[in-house]
Amino acid sequence: MNTSTRTPAPDRYAVLGHPVEHSQSPFIHAEFARQTGEAIEYGRLLAPLDGFAETVRAFAQSGARGCNVTVPFKFDAFHMAPRHTERAALAQAANVLRFDADGWLADNTDGAGLIRDIETGAGVPLAGQRVLLIGAGGAAAGVLGPLLAAGPAEVVVANRTLGNAQALVERHRGAAGRVALRACPAVDCGAAYGVVINASASSLQGAAVPVADAVIAPGALAIDLMYGTAAQGFLNWATGLGAHGRDGLGMLVEQAAGAFELWRGVRPETAPVLAALAQRLAEAGKR
Repeated sequence: MNTSTRTPAPDRYAVLGHPVEHSQSPFIHAEFARQTGEAIEYGRLLAPLDGFAETVRAFAQSGARGCNVTVPFKFDAFHMAPRHTERAALAQAANVLRFDADGWLADNTDGAGLIRDIETGAGVPLAGQRVLLIGAGGAAAGVLGPLLAAGPAEVVVANRTLGNAQALVERHRGAAGRVALRACPAVDCGAAYGVVINASASSLQGAAVPVADAVIAPGALAIDLMYGTAAQGFLNWATGLGAHGRDGLGMLVEQAAGAFELWRGVRPETAPVLAALAQRLAEAGKR
């Protein structure tokens, strides 16, 4: 009698976005799975700009267990899920969905990933800092709450369309505590910030930095949430003004670790994965 047992198929996950072919998430999650022994399969899914809901529903119905969501669908992902973590509810944007049988769960690990990368990866404590957050879309919405929780002295949200920045600020007013929180137009948002975060679409679009040179304080940390060549314009601008430039690669790995933990119940070590990813991109000439 054959007593052998069949190995269960790995649980399936993917990153959904438009574009998505550049995403390094499959490599990151493969490294996490190897490190932790979790049996997962992780891929990419290109969602049409007018077909995100259909794409993610079909993926879930195929038996998948969850997905990451990238631009420009983070607001859509939030509204598709009947259940939300507290941080996703505050952001009203989600970068992670878990397809639970009793209702999908939406989470947002972007902000926690950014804070961990700034304070641990870059070694810059946020407490007492003056922080400029550029942008008011899904990326900015995902990081503002955790930024406030880190205890800076001030957070200013700058955006080309002032009304969008004001709406984001008002939604977070209750979470600000003692942190001074305000919105301003990108063309006139003050000067000499110790931490400058580009969460706008300017890097992805190859556009000019939308704020004035004066926002960079000497020795400031300037971080772009994009990575590789997309972030290079912002980083060249910032380092040319005396800032320490950092791209979003560390945040990418840290937010992925948060998603992995939500799905699998175990948090992987991020430092070796970040090192492997940086080497991979360097060898490919993308960093």
